[in-house]
Amino acid sequence: MMKHKGSCLCGGVQYEIQGELRDVLNCHCSMCRKLHAAAFRTRATINAADWKIMKGDRLIKFYESSPGEHKGFCSNCGSSLYTRFDSKPGIYGFPLGTLDTDPGVKAERHVFVGSKAPWHEITDDLPRHLTFD
Repeated sequence: MMKHKGSCLCGGVQYEIQGELRDVLNCHCSMCRKLHAAAFRTRATINAADWKIMKGDRLIKFYESSPGEHKGFCSNCGSSLYTRFDSKPGIYGFPLGTLDTDPGVKAERHVFVGSKAPWHEITDDLPRHLTFD
């Protein structure tokens, strides 16, 4: 079984994922750009049961970015940790940026390329989708 470890910027939150990182993609939507202050967010899908907080559970706060979509972040440093969904409680959207270990996976596609940052050029040959296809 795969075991991944990660932490927020200040180190107040530490976590482990004891399972597979699936459906890895680069999301170019405006919400992901703003949340991560970057051209896009590389994220995976994980089973909620595989997410384990090792330290700092009380530091995690949530923001409902869309109805039923809750972004979890460290209340000290603001690092984005995961997204939970009311409609899919068994899975989380997980941004790879806070991993301390090699995820062993790479993005398989780009989504929401119709709203990508105008100053960013996609230079790889991965499939591109206008929505979350």
